[in-house]
Amino acid sequence: MALPYKLLFVCLGNICRSPSAEGIMNHLIQQRGLEGQIICDSAGTSSYHVGSPPDRRMTAAAARRNITLSGQARQFELSDFEAFDLILAMDKDNYENLLYLDREGKYQHKVKLMCDFCTQHRDREVPDPYYGGEAGFNYVIDLLLDACEGLLAHVQQEIRA
Repeated sequence: MALPYKLLFVCLGNICRSPSAEGIMNHLIQQRGLEGQIICDSAGTSSYHVGSPPDRRMTAAAARRNITLSGQARQFELSDFEAFDLILAMDKDNYENLLYLDREGKYQHKVKLMCDFCTQHRDREVPDPYYGGEAGFNYVIDLLLDACEGLLAHVQQEIRA
């Protein structure tokens, strides 16, 4: 496995869920001193918010946990299939959209659902908090903390293998 190991988090608009997953994962990587070994990015399947910063409500929910969200929304590109080791979709729609873009099925093994890595939560998808209240944003942070912990354990095993 070539270092660094590259993770791409994908949701619809790349302003709520995927930048949160990226921020949480970067936070965990930093806590464990794994900078340089694992690199994170995020993208959206749509172009709705390209260039926008993470949603202020999501940023506030993350900040309550001392997690910083940064970056600008971008749309997923076909070259991302080649560039990343693992592509993590926040929900089944994102997952299906990614597989649809991979017409030849060459990269299907790289595309996973984020909740596949949860160890505490039973959710199968990360709900989109965009149209909800503060509780929804806080829940997404909790869910992603769980999923990112599980994902980090998985990636560390991959790196060692």
